[in-house]
Amino acid sequence: MCIRDRSCTAVDWAEIEVVENFKTDYICHTRFSGRVRLGVFEDEFMLAGGMRKHSGLYHATLHNVTVGDNCCIENIKNYIANYIIGDYAFIENVDIILVDGWSKFGNGVEVAVLNETGGREVPIHDRLSAHQAYILALYRHRPELICRMKAIIDQYAEENASDTGTIGQHVTIVDAGYIKNVRIGDYCKIEGAGRLKNGSLNSNEQAPIHIGYGVVCDDFIISSGSNVEDGTMLTRCFISQACHLGHNYSASDSLFFSNCQEENGEACAIFAGPFTVTHHKSTLLIAGMFSFMNAGSGSNQSNHMYKLGPIHQGAMERGAKTTSDSYILWPARVGAFSLVMGRHVNHADTSNLPFSYLIEQQNTTYLVPGVNLRSVGTIRDAQKWPKRDKRKDPNRLDQINYNLLSPYTIQKMMKGRSILKELRKVSGETSETYSYQSAKIKNSSLNNGIRFYETAIHKFLGNSLIKRLEEVRFNSDEEIRARLIPDTEIGTGEWVDISGLIAPKSEIEKLMADIESGILTNVDQIHDRFVEMHRNYYTYEWTWAYEKMLEFYNLRSDEITAKDVIAIVKKWQEAVVGLDKMVYADAKKEFSLSAMTGFGADGSREEMEQDFEQVRGVFESNPFVTAVLQHIEAKTALGNELIERIASI
Repeated sequence: MCIRDRSCTAVDWAEIEVVENFKTDYICHTRFSGRVRLGVFEDEFMLAGGMRKHSGLYHATLHNVTVGDNCCIENIKNYIANYIIGDYAFIENVDIILVDGWSKFGNGVEVAVLNETGGREVPIHDRLSAHQAYILALYRHRPELICRMKAIIDQYAEENASDTGTIGQHVTIVDAGYIKNVRIGDYCKIEGAGRLKNGSLNSNEQAPIHIGYGVVCDDFIISSGSNVEDGTMLTRCFISQACHLGHNYSASDSLFFSNCQEENGEACAIFAGPFTVTHHKSTLLIAGMFSFMNAGSGSNQSNHMYKLGPIHQGAMERGAKTTSDSYILWPARVGAFSLVMGRHVNHADTSNLPFSYLIEQQNTTYLVPGVNLRSVGTIRDAQKWPKRDKRKDPNRLDQINYNLLSPYTIQKMMKGRSILKELRKVSGETSETYSYQSAKIKNSSLNNGIRFYETAIHKFLGNSLIKRLEEVRFNSDEEIRARLIPDTEIGTGEWVDISGLIAPKSEIEKLMADIESGILTNVDQIHDRFVEMHRNYYTYEWTWAYEKMLEFYNLRSDEITAKDVIAIVKKWQEAVVGLDKMVYADAKKEFSLSAMTGFGADGSREEMEQDFEQVRGVFESNPFVTAVLQHIEAKTALGNELIERIASI
């Protein structure tokens, strides 16, 4: 049967092209305009509930569209214009899908991150990593660098611009509204989206994207493996790989990098590094930089002092958390793996005192340095992040280092230890409180902080030393000294955490210099440099650790002996076991009698304990507790093995 006999019309039938073996059996009530190319319609789609639907064109209008093989396009209320549609696409009950004019599909959109009034704009693109964005946002004191990076991104955006959009293979678009200037990757699933305008959905077979009901996105890029669902609203946002946004979350001018989970709350001008998590309706994140962060319910910040506008910004370094109803008045900077409780308005900078508590009492910020090193929550977080990495795309945008102790955090602890000792020296050992960065530190907290930091330093340096000497037989001190010599000079000096990637600052400086000089000329070359830094992390780490080990233990490289190594290993064993015992004791609090409050409703204490045991289990058999005990045994044995191996030298 001729296609014209199936209630189909065309402005110009000569503009319709079909492939070999084309049949008209499954085309009806379809209007064609412009140049249209059609594939075959031979296969069926199996839908939920066992429903089968044959591929074909039903009640649709197509203008300048290429349709791949075995697609099903049905009930298009307005039309589809200027698209290439891949094989096995399923498009049903959609209002309109079009490309209007020349589009960059979200590439090059400038996101006014951190400062709402501008000055730190990050132009987004398909290949944007947290590390590229970090440099673009924060290195404004190097205008030539920023100019070059923006030019590279502009070039990428132009190369990927077109007046024709693409809908990839095996894409599903159902019950959607307005889709304009959107590039849609393979295996993407769009269900009930309200509006998608000027963006890219970089889905693929290994890591498909899901866009759910009521979603509205303008000027956006969403990366592979991400889910944006349930009424989420995004304006000028970049969503990196394996993120989840849902439950009416709203965000504007914000960047969300790998494995972020955002629900219910609101974000404005934030730089959300990997594993930034917020789940609560009353939580606002604004004008801040975060990573590995969990925001408690009611957490918020202020970037507006009602003078020159919302110009203030802040940073919570990796692993920092906020409790319920916490508040920070920007500008402020919170050290890595710290916990913020209460309302803080004094603009403290605790970046050199990581693993601390910031507690507000009567409008005063009290700082408890290093105490989070003994927290069971901190250790649990460090263990869960690698397990919660949902990225399935083999081409990963972000290079994420999960190490709790690294040159980055240890250098901070070394500085923190010196700061605390200097405070004690200047103010006297008997002072009740010490003042630091608009915060107060109690005497006992200061002394404990020094002890916590020293323990962590022993642990890190011992870890690095044992790793360097493992599986090697030594016959003399000279052989040990030769093995200890680093493989590279890269790694000395300061280290930085550029939103998930921990690397020597010298390598970041080299990267930036190569961008400025024109050695690096495209986004993939920049990406490859970050990959190289991440791959060589442990090589660079030993260079740093070796230098600090000599300094911390007052040793000379040409005089190190087996006895020195054994002494360091014994310090390491004490540190590891000591920290594990503190973590063990902290975990035990979760099984105390007070923790059982609310269990065993209407019953006796015995019933309360039995109910608690049924729900939470027994302390001794708790998986985390047994893991801590096993860790003590394993690390003790590891140290003893090295000691035995070199004791006879």
